[in-house]
Amino acid sequence: MRRTKAEAQETREQILDAAERVFHEKGVSRTSLNDIAGAAGFTRGAIYWHFKNKHDVFAAMLERKRLPLEALAQRAEHPEEKDPLGRLREFLIYVLCETVRDPSRRRVLEIIFQKCEFTVETDPLMARQKESFLEASKSMRIILGRAIERGQLPESLNIERAVTLLHVQVCGLLYVWLLVPETFDLEQEAAHHVDCYLNTLASCPSISGRPDSPS
Repeated sequence: MRRTKAEAQETREQILDAAERVFHEKGVSRTSLNDIAGAAGFTRGAIYWHFKNKHDVFAAMLERKRLPLEALAQRAEHPEEKDPLGRLREFLIYVLCETVRDPSRRRVLEIIFQKCEFTVETDPLMARQKESFLEASKSMRIILGRAIERGQLPESLNIERAVTLLHVQVCGLLYVWLLVPETFDLEQEAAHHVDCYLNTLASCPSISGRPDSPS
């Protein structure tokens, strides 16, 4: 029984590996289950044993990259965490650097940013992306709230504005690097960009709520 479960899990991972390669090569809308099955060396029946349809495969491909990140983010969310801002900094730097270090994570992000054509057919994929965005926003609100409680950020911080800025900065940074990676070293610059964001939260009047400092 254990061996059967292990083999089933291995087959599932092979299907997801193949889907990642084919989505990256052909784009999501132009990829079929036959394409994924062929790349994985299985039949369509084997795909259906593990997944309901192509959208289910796509969601599972994203999920296996998202889960490790959730575990890291939860450390910063924990009410007993003494340094939530420090944990957030570590988390953001990790996200950026892993995009450089992990070819699979980079492929998945390239699929999302460059190879995922949102049409009527792919409405479920857009819904999943929106869900992920909302879940990440909720997590960031909690972390920023913890940082305020610990005195690491001003009580007047506009949290909604801070969350929006975080999405814009991280997603924008990843998008630009994936588009033109030769223009800057993302791994080397990751900490600088994260610190720029965190310093903005603490000192920019438009987001911290603090009045302009006298000149």
